[in-house]
Amino acid sequence: MGSVIYDKSMSLDGYIAGANMRVEAGLGDDGERLHDWAFKDPAGMELIQREVGNLGAVICGRRTYDMSIPHWGDGGPTGDARVPVFVLSHGVPDDVPEGGVYTFVDDLETTLARARETAGDKNISVMGADTGRQFIDAGMIDEISVHVVPVLFGSGTPMFGPGVDEHVTLEFVGSSESPHAAHLRYRVVRDG
Repeated sequence: MGSVIYDKSMSLDGYIAGANMRVEAGLGDDGERLHDWAFKDPAGMELIQREVGNLGAVICGRRTYDMSIPHWGDGGPTGDARVPVFVLSHGVPDDVPEGGVYTFVDDLETTLARARETAGDKNISVMGADTGRQFIDAGMIDEISVHVVPVLFGSGTPMFGPGVDEHVTLEFVGSSESPHAAHLRYRVVRDG
């Protein structure tokens, strides 16, 4: 079984989106800078290709879906790789792309079970501040991968929303860096 990884790009001051998130700017004002490492840096592009190759499913929340669907289209965040996306939502929007990779599920446990079934031995990526926090609080995250981008936003969406419910111990797994980001990876340490 693969790992469940909360994977986010973040400004140095802890924001995963700039201020004023809206459909036209799903990552807020100047938020696209958070993904420059993945699209403008050869090492970042190689990292993305490697991670997508190991990915069997994606989980995101409804807000992430709503803000991203104009950019993702029917292929989801992995584009032509068409990795299945499970959207944690209490409803299904009217305008889901025909032939898309999206499945809407209304609770954490079922979402993770469906994603695990689909992913098999591959990893599952969890996206979104609130969804990531909920999965961490439920003890369902195995690793946290953070791409720290050299920019300060001052406001926006914090990586862990209002914060996690309790202390979570992490073990450093590894890092790499480029002019566009420092890539940090941690394993969640479980008691017992």
